[in-house]
Amino acid sequence: MAATARIPPIQCLLTFEALARLRSVTLAADELCVTPSAVSHRVRQLEQSIGTKLFGRADFSLTTEGSEYLAHVREGLAMLGRFPGAQPAPGKRKLRLAVTPTFARAILIPRLRQFTEAYPEIDLLLQVSIPLLDVVAEDADLMVRFGAGRYADVEHLLLARDEVTPLAAPSYLREAGGPFTQAEDLEGQRLLRSALDPWRTWFAARKLDWPEPGEGSQFNDVGLMCDAAAAGMGIALVRLKLAAPWLDSGALVRIGTTPPFTESVPSPHAHYLCWRTGTMDRWECAAFSDWLRQALA
Repeated sequence: MAATARIPPIQCLLTFEALARLRSVTLAADELCVTPSAVSHRVRQLEQSIGTKLFGRADFSLTTEGSEYLAHVREGLAMLGRFPGAQPAPGKRKLRLAVTPTFARAILIPRLRQFTEAYPEIDLLLQVSIPLLDVVAEDADLMVRFGAGRYADVEHLLLARDEVTPLAAPSYLREAGGPFTQAEDLEGQRLLRSALDPWRTWFAARKLDWPEPGEGSQFNDVGLMCDAAAAGMGIALVRLKLAAPWLDSGALVRIGTTPPFTESVPSPHAHYLCWRTGTMDRWECAAFSDWLRQALA
C-alpha cells in the first residue's frame, strides 16, 4: 500500500497527457469537461506530487523530465485501457505528413511503396507545405521543412543536404551560344530566381562579386522552376537530388562540359523532418521517422 500511495491521482495524469498533447489549457479543459483553472490546478498538483517541473514555457513545451514522464504516463494509460477481452480498435493507424512539393515528387514518392509494404497497418495522409515560409497544415503529425534548420517551435532532424548547379534546357543552351566554359559567361543570361537557393551561393563559390539578380522570373517551388527552365525560360540554379527527374529525362542539362559547370556547390539549406513535442511517442510516427532516415541514408 505504501507504493500505491505514491501514485498520482488518475485525473492529474489524464490532464497532464491532454495538456502535453493539445498545448492549450482551454482545449484540454474542453476535452476533459472541466474548467481551465482545474487543468492548471491538476498540473500543479502532479508536479508537486512527483517533485519535478513538467512544462518549461508558456507555450506548454515539455521539459526533458516532462517528455520522459509523458512517455511513462501514456504507456500506463494505454495498459489501463486494455481490459480483459478487449479487442484492438478497428481500422488503420493514421499518419498525417506535410511535405514540400518537389521533395515529395522527386524523393519521397519513388520510395514510398517500401514504407507502405513494410507498414500496411499505417495509412499516410500527405499534405503540401510551402518551403521556407513553413506553411503547414495545423493537424500534421510530421512535417518536412526546407530551410536553415533553426526551428524553435518544433523538434527536428536533418534529413538530407544537397548541392546546387546551374541547369537549362538543351534548346536554351543552343539559343544562348552554349555550352559555356567560364562562370563569367552567365553575364547577360536569363537567370531564373528562387529564395530557396539564391544565386549568390554559386556566385561566391566561383569568386564572382555579383549581387543577387534583381530581375527575372521568380519561383517559390523548385519543381515549377525546373519546369520553367525545361521550357526554355532561362537558367535555373537547382539542387541535384530534386532535379534528378529532369536530368534523367534530358529535359535539363548542365550548361557546360568543363569546370566550373561540371562541379556543384553545397546548398545553404537542407531538408528537415519536424514534429511537435510528444509526437514521437506514437509508434507510427517513430516508425516513419526511422524508415525515412534509412531510405535517404
